[in-house]
Amino acid sequence: MPAARRIRLRPQDGVPSVPSAEGDPALETLLLPFADGQLAWPDAADEPPVLFLRARPGAALARRGRGGVLCEQTFRPQFEALQREGYRVEEGGDSRHPLVLLLPPRQRDEARALYAHALERVAEGGAVVASVANDEGAKSGQADLARIAGPVAALSKHKCRVFWAHPGRGGGDAGLAAQWRGLDAPRPVAGGRFLSRPGVFAWDRIDAASALLAAHLPSTLAGRGADLGAGYGYLAAELLERCPQIAALDLFEAEKRALDLARANLAGHVGRVELGLYWHDVAAGLPQRYDFIVSNPPFHGQGRAPRPELGRRFIEVAAQALRPGGALWLVANRQLPYEQALGAGFGEVRIVAQQDGFKVVEARKARP
Repeated sequence: MPAARRIRLRPQDGVPSVPSAEGDPALETLLLPFADGQLAWPDAADEPPVLFLRARPGAALARRGRGGVLCEQTFRPQFEALQREGYRVEEGGDSRHPLVLLLPPRQRDEARALYAHALERVAEGGAVVASVANDEGAKSGQADLARIAGPVAALSKHKCRVFWAHPGRGGGDAGLAAQWRGLDAPRPVAGGRFLSRPGVFAWDRIDAASALLAAHLPSTLAGRGADLGAGYGYLAAELLERCPQIAALDLFEAEKRALDLARANLAGHVGRVELGLYWHDVAAGLPQRYDFIVSNPPFHGQGRAPRPELGRRFIEVAAQALRPGGALWLVANRQLPYEQALGAGFGEVRIVAQQDGFKVVEARKARP
């Protein structure tokens, strides 16, 4: 099992799926203007001439060569997939490049901040190229890029739209771009109790399913625990406030933007318990054994299609990581078919609560 990347909290400190190469039409469309000669792919140099924001691997990208592309990605499964394909990958930077590619996210403030970031990273005279699925806001994305970068050209294929601009040639609103850079900045939510930011799961509220799970967690949970798919840290905070016998708590989260928020949100608990934060794909397994695990597992990938196998994998991993007699506390949509995975991995399963379309489950690992 690949090692998890761990960020240890110290007193002084303040789902995942990867599209296949054949199944990523936005990526295929992104590279269409280079395939038909409307844009030139820059020659490789000592530093990669191409920066790819929110990068994903795929056959169309591989045909362009790996050595000339620097990828940025904060979603761990994609980060690792790019590394396996031989790309240079980082979480963020400030270098400038003659070509900047991006696959914008669905959340509009997060996407606008990414367009503004792309303008910061493109070299003088360079091009910014983006691709968005038609049913995820392609036309509005094209209009947004035009507002800050100037005239935009576009092509459509695979039910997606690729559009590009050459910033600095006139027509872009530099003041608006400066405003948009801060649209996805962390800000207080839930009455100031937590920090969150656009693009993180349930970013502007306390998720109803997580709140239902928290309301039914027993105060007797003790020992070493884990939160799988921890988000910005809501469930972890609830555990630490309600369960005084917890000695250690590890958070596992695939999206680093969310994990950084969790570190800030749990800073007040440093020193009272042992806290570990892992930027990690739970589907790869866990490096530790636990007395209890809590989870509101994902049931979508990075698109809209339901992916119940992600939740089932979280259940399998939890069963493997729990000590005999340990308990998984899980919340899920009532219709999600998790019963077989729960029955296969646990000796005792009970429905604790059903409300507003959600179910809270306690599953206990059998003792030898």
